[in-house]
Amino acid sequence: MTGAQIPRYRIEPERVTTDGADAAALMAAYGNALDEWQQLVLDCWLGRDASGRYTVTSAGLAVPRQNGKNVCLEGREFFGMVINGEKILHTAHQVRTAKKSFNRLVRMFTDKRHPEVLELVKNIRYTNGEECIELLNGGSIEFSARSRQAARGFDGISLVVYDEAQELTDDQVEAIMATLAASATGTRQLIYTGTPPYPGCPGDVFRRRRTACLDAPGAHDAWHEWSVEGEQVDKIDLENHAVWYQTNPAMGIRLSEEFAAEECRSMSTDGFARERLGWWSPILTEQSDKALDARAWEACASEAEKPDGKTAYGVKFAVDGSAVCLCGAVIPKDGPARVSLIEQQPTGRGLAWLVDWLNERYDRASCVVIDGRNGVDVLVERIRPTWKAKSAVLRPSARDVIASVGLLVTTVNERGLTWYKPQQALNESAITSIKRPHRRRVWLWRRQQPAAGSLRPGTVGRKNLQTRPDTQNAHWIKENHDDYPEFWYCGRADRRGTAATQRPGRGIHLSPEPQRHQRQIL
Repeated sequence: MTGAQIPRYRIEPERVTTDGADAAALMAAYGNALDEWQQLVLDCWLGRDASGRYTVTSAGLAVPRQNGKNVCLEGREFFGMVINGEKILHTAHQVRTAKKSFNRLVRMFTDKRHPEVLELVKNIRYTNGEECIELLNGGSIEFSARSRQAARGFDGISLVVYDEAQELTDDQVEAIMATLAASATGTRQLIYTGTPPYPGCPGDVFRRRRTACLDAPGAHDAWHEWSVEGEQVDKIDLENHAVWYQTNPAMGIRLSEEFAAEECRSMSTDGFARERLGWWSPILTEQSDKALDARAWEACASEAEKPDGKTAYGVKFAVDGSAVCLCGAVIPKDGPARVSLIEQQPTGRGLAWLVDWLNERYDRASCVVIDGRNGVDVLVERIRPTWKAKSAVLRPSARDVIASVGLLVTTVNERGLTWYKPQQALNESAITSIKRPHRRRVWLWRRQQPAAGSLRPGTVGRKNLQTRPDTQNAHWIKENHDDYPEFWYCGRADRRGTAATQRPGRGIHLSPEPQRHQRQIL
């Protein structure tokens, strides 16, 4: 028994013929035989009208995780590059997701068993954040984690892929759409793939695209969706195996009933319905109350040189201990503070690098603020012999966190801090973070996106800087980054181990992905 190969919703424009069979044959030749449902989707995406033009301009694919939607994308991209010579832009919410897609496609182009494709390759660029495959026939694909600046430098694109489309924002779409204006092949196609938006996720673009396709599809719109019916989650029979097969086309192929049963036992009701059964909640279950005023935050952007002043470091451990984030903040004698991410690493790497890094800089900073649970005691024990001064190592209390939250909001509204303007990951995190209600009418930060937006307590760094006089001559750490010359700040990681950035005073903003930096002491 296998999952349903025909989707619950199937919106397709009329076509005369399709390149889908050719694309499937090409994939099969490279050891990636398509499932029936994947073939169905590719037939639609590559359908042509009587004049030979592709009939689909905008396509959406919503299917629960781990079913194989990436194979659909690989089939479309591989065929587009090799046969059509198309220029493609593949975007994802997280750097690591884009990297995984790049690596899968690279394996197809570097398979020595197929010299005919190897000979097509002009260049493969592995540089982190600039991954690209270029072919001698003019075809190419570039991979990018999304930001407002993500589409700069991409010209003549004919296909844009929005992977993890549930995380897509209007700003990102507006930035990327311009890349289609001068398509090298004359064709233009947008493909949105993802899962139903979760509470607090942006979701507006993907949900709006779905609504448009289901209510009044355009002549060139396509939408394929595997999902469960139900306005209310408590009306869905979550333990019905027939529902599992109905909503997961790969069930019985790559997915098993045993694992789905484990998910059902382990996940929340809403989570299982959404992630495994493709359930779209009729309305967003959480009203977003933005933590920071976007205009006030934007007004704090600066391209000015860094200041000198008091320095503090902030360390945040993920709730499950899976990652640790290191940041730094400075408050100059005059003028606003500046903040910057230093490094974020999985704790599987150990803590020796962090201990050494902090101990080498004891005489250059006022204090180090360490927040979290798992890993905190070990780190404190290892740096105490060096950070011996009273209050040199601080662990913020709930009261510290609440005070820090209020100070950050006030500081932003009064333009009392700066952040480096080209640092768009920090910007997106700041403007998408929302408030989390706390007891007695106070509030804390909540992640608006798992990978970009948790404003959490480690912001106390600046508060401590304001009260300690022993770092007037502290040094800065200069961060040389591939995308922007230098930036500075304090931050942390959330429970999923995402890179976080924190402003001089409080709050932490998660960057979509850990960044790599080269440090120099000034």
